[in-house]
Amino acid sequence: MEAHLRVVGPMNGKFVFHKRPDGTIDKGKVVCLECKKEFAYHRSSSSLAYHLNAKHPAASAATASSEDVSNIASQSKAFRQTKLENTPRMSKSATDKLTNVIAKWIAMNCRPINIVEDEGLTEVLQIASNDPSYKPPCRTTVTTKISKMYDGEKKNKLEILAEDSPNCVAITGDHWTSAGNHSYFGVTGHFIDSEWNLNSFALTVMRTETRHFADKCAEQFLKVANDWGIENKISTIGTDSAANMLAAMRALPYEHIACNAHILQRTITVCLDSSGFVGVLAKCRKIVGHFKQSPASTTELNQQQVALGKKSDQLIQDVPTRWNSTLAMVSRLLCNREAVQATLDQQNHRLVLPTEAEWAKLQRLELLLEPCKYVTELLGGEAYVSCSVVLPAFRHLYRVMDITDDDPAYVVKFKNAFQKDLAARRANGNEIWFEVATALDPRFKDLKCLPREKREQVWTILENMLQAAEPRRADSLQPSTEDDGPAQKKRRSELFLGSDSDSEDGIESGELQHYRAEPSISIDDCPLQWWYAHSGVYEKLSVLAQKYLASPATSVPCERLFSLAGHIVQKKRAALLPENVTRLVCLSDWLRKKK
Repeated sequence: MEAHLRVVGPMNGKFVFHKRPDGTIDKGKVVCLECKKEFAYHRSSSSLAYHLNAKHPAASAATASSEDVSNIASQSKAFRQTKLENTPRMSKSATDKLTNVIAKWIAMNCRPINIVEDEGLTEVLQIASNDPSYKPPCRTTVTTKISKMYDGEKKNKLEILAEDSPNCVAITGDHWTSAGNHSYFGVTGHFIDSEWNLNSFALTVMRTETRHFADKCAEQFLKVANDWGIENKISTIGTDSAANMLAAMRALPYEHIACNAHILQRTITVCLDSSGFVGVLAKCRKIVGHFKQSPASTTELNQQQVALGKKSDQLIQDVPTRWNSTLAMVSRLLCNREAVQATLDQQNHRLVLPTEAEWAKLQRLELLLEPCKYVTELLGGEAYVSCSVVLPAFRHLYRVMDITDDDPAYVVKFKNAFQKDLAARRANGNEIWFEVATALDPRFKDLKCLPREKREQVWTILENMLQAAEPRRADSLQPSTEDDGPAQKKRRSELFLGSDSDSEDGIESGELQHYRAEPSISIDDCPLQWWYAHSGVYEKLSVLAQKYLASPATSVPCERLFSLAGHIVQKKRAALLPENVTRLVCLSDWLRKKK
């Protein structure tokens, strides 16, 4: 037995392999050198160590001491591993909260969902959370979170619309074509709640497969109204003046408000094309195109701008479908006239520069278009009452376009064409709605923006509405002339100008007479705050005010919704499913306005 091979391992020196009678070694059995007992051996020394500890304690102690040195390295390694495992890790609740925040960030800021796979984002989150093992949620998790978030937000808005507080809801609608050449129909909703706050949010951006015929447009509006349960609450529908939309509105039982911003911008385009500014504008477009098509020329222009102490601004090219772009082009050229001329003097070009008389024309055109830009932006707001500002704003424009003795012939021609075209486009508009809304706005209730003989007609209409309403709540489906809306602090005193005379006293009794006797508030005050403080005094009038002041003056809210959709349905995301587009666009709009 002494000649047997010794076992290699922790028990080395205390056990040997068993030797068969034929002299071969059996590595499946070992023999204890202390007591000559045989044991089965399967490369595990635990049973052998147990035998030594139980039967031969002295030999076991000697074996343990001989192995102390060899175990130091493994014990040190185990200690280091234990230290790594004690590194702080995020709790499950913190991880879930971070996942929800990531999903909300992606939805609100129009980020692609696959951003969670970005290694840089992973590194940032690991450093911020102090957890090197943290992994962002997968795309499926984020998609599920966004879907649940959308369902929750929509449920809340459905509950708000189902309450009695919004008696009337005004909507705007339009069509949009995505980067993937898909057609979408967008609708926004606007109403004043019981606290007299103006609410405005997206109702849908849904994919459409049919052509934009009038009957199909009408069906789409009705579908959205039924989906949101507001078919009996809609007061007005705001759209552009396209023929199909006008025909669709005639088929629906709701009041129609044509987009006043579209009307104004269309008037400007038509008047510019038939005025004395055509030649000089053509020269301006060629100059801007020269610099836009040549990076070297743009660099030289920037150098001249710096030398003259001006900002290195790029020239702007006007686009017929982009509002106020002609004004932006003219203003930028006038501001950089010296730099442009100095740059072109150093170049070999075939451009024909404007003459001194033509530069003077551009200055006059700038003065004419500035008020139009102001009115467009003023009426396009959705965070404040805009419907009651339509008549004062257009009255201001008509005063700007009044012909004076100092006007040259080309300015007279432009002003005449402007007044005539704008009046023709507004002739078929819903003027009664704007008149009632203006009367219900405590800033403009003196109706100085209307001719003297027309003011009493407006108060008579209001008196008839009050008599028809009685003590009951206003019927939201009555498609005559009613709407509601919020307030705004962007008004200027010039909107009060343009009256033929002071307004006279009325002959009404009750609420309307007392309301007319109230002093007008400042143009910078909020009409909704005034109504919040006086709604108890004027119970019937406040119902009408909630209805008439809520309608937006334009369909710009829909255009903003499409701008938001353009950030989501990009070229790299053109294959998004229609239902995902609806969720992402609407949720982004809701979260932004909620914040």
